[in-house]
Amino acid sequence: MELEAVGVVQRLGDELSMLVMDERYRAGWDDIVVGGRLDVLYWMHERSAADRKLLKVHRRGDRSRPKEGVFGLRSPMRPNPIGVTEVEVVELREDGLLVKGLDALDGSPILDVKGARRCKP
Repeated sequence: MELEAVGVVQRLGDELSMLVMDERYRAGWDDIVVGGRLDVLYWMHERSAADRKLLKVHRRGDRSRPKEGVFGLRSPMRPNPIGVTEVEVVELREDGLLVKGLDALDGSPILDVKGARRCKP
């Protein structure tokens, strides 16, 4: 199996992020429009090898709750730390997409971007 990042996340504040896309993939966003919704798949690059071995965790880190299996949760602790967030497109720029609502950390490699809802009428 081979994965190749198509870009990298640049955090611009609490709500805004820039999806800085590799030039080779920019033609792939031709039909994306401002206000459209996208699913951004990214690699949670700060997860440790120990985090990746955990298969049961407390939901939202709340130790008062019983441990649950990671595949039934949105926990970042998982064998392959792939995150996915639905975002709103705020602006199309020459080198990337300005989006709102991404929960990825600065520097997270972007694995893929998919239309969550039809981007072009």
